[in-house]
Amino acid sequence: MKEKVEKVIEKIRPMLQRDGGDIQLVDVADGVVKVKLTGACGSCPMSMMTLKMGVESALKKEVPEIKEVVSA
Repeated sequence: MKEKVEKVIEKIRPMLQRDGGDIQLVDVADGVVKVKLTGACGSCPMSMMTLKMGVESALKKEVPEIKEVVSA
């Protein structure tokens, strides 16, 4: 499952980088993905929305086994 998650993150990474941010995969366990938003995304007040509405929805669409995405 971790490999699938990494592939999806590579797809969405350019969108975050365009806004001056980035994303790092920390861990995948029991359907929970832990990521770290960095750069502009790490300090943005909208980062939780980016995490849930952007990253989590993209991951769940591509990897249905994912239950949740959390910030590490």
